[in-house]
Amino acid sequence: MGTTAGQQLRALFYVLPPGESSFRTLEEVPDYVEKSIPFFIAFIVLEFVVSWVQQHKLPGRINDGISSLSLGILSRLPDLLFRSVDIVSYIYVWNNYKLFELPWDSEWTWYLTFLGVDFAYYWFHRISHEVNILWAAHQVHHSSEDYNLFTALRQSFLQRYTSWMFNLPMALFIPPSVFAVHLQFNLLYQFWIHTEVITNIGPLEWILNTPSHHRVHHGRNPYCIDKNYGGTLIIWDRIFGTFEAEDAKVVYGLTHPVNSFEPIWLQLRPLAHIWNTFWAAPGFCNKLSVIFKGPGWGPGKPRLGLPEEIPAVTGNEVPFNPSVPAYLNCYAVIHFAVIMELYIDLLATVAALSQETILLRIVVIILSLTSFGFLMENRPKAVILEIIRCSVFLGVYKLGYLRNELSLLDYAYEMRYHSFSNKIQKDDTPIYTDCK
Repeated sequence: MGTTAGQQLRALFYVLPPGESSFRTLEEVPDYVEKSIPFFIAFIVLEFVVSWVQQHKLPGRINDGISSLSLGILSRLPDLLFRSVDIVSYIYVWNNYKLFELPWDSEWTWYLTFLGVDFAYYWFHRISHEVNILWAAHQVHHSSEDYNLFTALRQSFLQRYTSWMFNLPMALFIPPSVFAVHLQFNLLYQFWIHTEVITNIGPLEWILNTPSHHRVHHGRNPYCIDKNYGGTLIIWDRIFGTFEAEDAKVVYGLTHPVNSFEPIWLQLRPLAHIWNTFWAAPGFCNKLSVIFKGPGWGPGKPRLGLPEEIPAVTGNEVPFNPSVPAYLNCYAVIHFAVIMELYIDLLATVAALSQETILLRIVVIILSLTSFGFLMENRPKAVILEIIRCSVFLGVYKLGYLRNELSLLDYAYEMRYHSFSNKIQKDDTPIYTDCK
């Protein structure tokens, strides 16, 4: 079912009323998230303009922005192959165990679902910070050392496989079509609060999750840790004792920064850490604690670790920002834009494509995003990986698995392929010295 631009914009701020966002069947529910992509882009541009006018600086960096967008794309790729686990599990409980059925077209049902989805999100989000194995999935969203609208799109592809269970109680009485609307609205609302250009929104700060409250949540200052878990509403944090107002200047990111822009590594590194810690821990109970207690836990410590072990913040922290020449940043931006366009086209045409075509395009996207991460980190093997990526891209294109409209791009990739090939040296010299 289609939505107008005005409806889509209001959906982004959770102000689309029940009369315009209630549907009888799940099939009628629009994909509000996919349709919001143009608004994401527009608001990111607007944020850059406002930040430049207000503070005479940009709100982020090219490398971090591409990393965040790459993680956002990766998080949505499973939806091209499988139906959302949130929806599948919800439908299963609804079909087999529902106690009664609330009317889908009732305003009471709509507002009850609004509260239910946000309440479930609060507890899922809180537990994702307090249980190590769930934190491993969620931490990628906190790994950016910038705080801007790019960060909002920095999502985990693993998190969906842990969040679904928190919504299942609603499946006992709330129709799936109503739930599917609010699941999207709750996610979309959290986009605009990832910014520093909005300072305070007055009395609404008492009720709603706002940029100020969410900046605290993303901080690594000791006073920010494990605070402000709300999605749309901040009242849950006020009720359950996890609220903290913004005070000292917030320093963003993880308490132990990852220092990487490579999206696959950012997703999987915490799992590798848990694996190593699990086998190093003495005794079966300690091994279980590594998985199910907090990420700061250790033998002899409280469940969530010791607050005094949180690294102090000086305010002079320098974000991870490898030195890369301007032309390489331009190259990464241009080629990322190509992959972004390929991804958007894939979303729009997935129903008409063969499984083989979908899989090959996903491989191209994942390989490309990984290669861009290597380039922005100036890794020694970045040139080799980029040649492999260009070769795969050209091969998939020549075999007819990409759109024919990419003929000029085909030429550009062939030229770039030969350019990189000529620059390969036998040693592992970093790319910026190799290409001077």
